[in-house]
Amino acid sequence: MDYTTLAEFAQTWGLVYMVVIFIGVLIYAFRPGAKKTFDRAARIPLKED
Repeated sequence: MDYTTLAEFAQTWGLVYMVVIFIGVLIYAFRPGAKKTFDRAARIPLKED
């Protein structure tokens, strides 16, 4: 396996990997149960102890 073959493999499957991760993050962020969690996290800096 030479550098060109390895680089081509990394470019094609690396792109597929990153797209799958991106879609997973979108699904995680926009799921129905996430709103409450993210609202709580957004209010943390405004909390007075």
